[in-house]
Amino acid sequence: MGEKVAIDVKDVTIRFNLANQKVDNLKEYFIRLIKKELLFQEFLAVKNVSFQVRQGEAWGIIGTNGSGKSTLLKAVSGILKPYSGSIAVNGSIAPLIELGAGFDQNLTARENIYLNGCVLGHTEKYMREHFNEIVEFAELWDFLDSPIKNYSSGMKARLGFAVATMTQPDILIVDEILSVGDYAFRKKCEQRMNEMLSGGTTLLYVSHSLDEVKRLCSHAIWLDKGSMRMLGEAQKVCDAYLEEQKKKTDSKA
Repeated sequence: MGEKVAIDVKDVTIRFNLANQKVDNLKEYFIRLIKKELLFQEFLAVKNVSFQVRQGEAWGIIGTNGSGKSTLLKAVSGILKPYSGSIAVNGSIAPLIELGAGFDQNLTARENIYLNGCVLGHTEKYMREHFNEIVEFAELWDFLDSPIKNYSSGMKARLGFAVATMTQPDILIVDEILSVGDYAFRKKCEQRMNEMLSGGTTLLYVSHSLDEVKRLCSHAIWLDKGSMRMLGEAQKVCDAYLEEQKKKTDSKA
């Protein structure tokens, strides 16, 4: 295991503003905004979270919906800026966060492969050389010239994962998008992630599947309403989280 720190998150808080009043249309929104009649309620999606991921480690992030998991990944990926605290990332990142992100919905899969490759910093020549490999992994030969907007969520996930993992990034960030794929493809993705981990890639992985987190990850973070509830070995954190969910279910029964 490498000694180098790949991801360093220090006292990170992420804040959103929620409108207090219901505004039915855009015109009314701007009128209230100009008149300074639009009131906002502060919402802290992530609260004072700190952790360090070393190079080559695999960390899972678990928690119920709305606990801040995806928000935290977006901050690590550079999509969101923390309200306070700091995030330092050492190395290239391949983020798989939002389904279809980086794709032009009106372009075909063939065109999007080249477009996405350029966004990731690859040359057209490089993409031509790896084109067949991408399509083969995604298993989308029959749909190459169909617009992405006609793809199912599972097909978009296949294509996004195939392009993002064509090369070995220093850091791979995956947020739940593989849950829309079929069982066989999820296993295929899991195998590729394991190969990348063996090659030194660092993984940050959000999933509702505790079994997947236990299989893939050595460490885990449990987020609860934006706060870090527990950090440690993946097995222990997942077991503690599962125990709490069972208690909540039993109390409602």
